Amino acid sequence: MSKIFSICNQKGGVGKTTTSVNLSASLALNEKKVLLIDMDPQGNATMGSGLDKHTLDYSLADLLLGENKNVNEIICKANEGYDLLPSNQALTFAEVKLLESDEREMALKNSIKSILGNYDFIIIDCPPSLNILTVNALAISDSVIIPTQCEYYALEGLAALLETIEKIKISVNESLKVGGILRTMYDPRNNLAQDVSSELESYFGKDVLDTIIPRNISLAEAPSHGASIISYDRGCKGSLSYLALAGEIVKISK
Repeated sequence: MSKIFSICNQKGGVGKTTTSVNLSASLALNEKKVLLIDMDPQGNATMGSGLDKHTLDYSLADLLLGENKNVNEIICKANEGYDLLPSNQALTFAEVKLLESDEREMALKNSIKSILGNYDFIIIDCPPSLNILTVNALAISDSVIIPTQCEYYALEGLAALLETIEKIKISVNESLKVGGILRTMYDPRNNLAQDVSSELESYFGKDVLDTIIPRNISLAEAPSHGASIISYDRGCKGSLSYLALAGEIVKISK
């Protein structure tokens, strides 16, 4: 059965999509069968995987709305070696319609249950808000990876997210756990970043992943080329960090 990780933080700009795409590519490079689910109506993970979100024949919205119930017809192959359930703005409409459904929290789980045995890892790129799409992702996930910038406001947002995870555990997914807090966009020359990183380690202990994702120009450039950092600049620090993260995720998943 697949190990399912949601990449989640209600704060925008912390590296959720960057992590989703590059972790998927790194796992695929390590010969793991990977499905990346783009759960964000912005479709950034779709574009970052080399697909044009504006020209999709089908998307995740069709699956969640029941307009196309064959998940295999919607899955695309990314150039990076992983499979992708793509999304675009149509997912916003699907989000509204889901709120009218009796099983709204389980729409994603019900839609992809037939393929759960086909992958080693399923990575879900969540939107930057705690809405019904995020709840659907958390309802099916084994673990949550929380990308977090080492800045003051990130700590406040992290506390709110952890409260939400506890509520999801009680209501729809009792096995959900925090897979790790991932420090992103880290600049060791910044004293505040060092202080916040130390606070995270002190307060959350083993929940903080060993891997740290640095600020890196290649990581910022890769999405505009529709590529992961692994393809764009495999030797850069950002690429090496995501390869290390993939190794750490494989280890904690055993």
